Amino acid sequence: MSTIQIVEDTKEYIGTWVTADGYIRHKLLPGNRYDEGRGSRISAYRGSYTITGNHIDYLDDTGFTADGEFKDGILYHAGMVLYKEI
Repeated sequence: MSTIQIVEDTKEYIGTWVTADGYIRHKLLPGNRYDEGRGSRISAYRGSYTITGNHIDYLDDTGFTADGEFKDGILYHAGMVLYKEI
């Protein structure tokens, strides 16, 4: 029987996730911090994140919250689809 590994266990969520057009870029950093770029704004938003299973919760440094889900190597967040940069 094979063991199912989730993103939380493998740390595969760490790295840069981008929309297909490259406009939105989420850098999920070690230490549960993130930096989000939008268009020409390199650091439009910064904050912390927590991951439970394949669910991610964001807390922006300004107090804004959001969430998302990792599924089949894709991050679904606030109506956006983000792919991990390799």
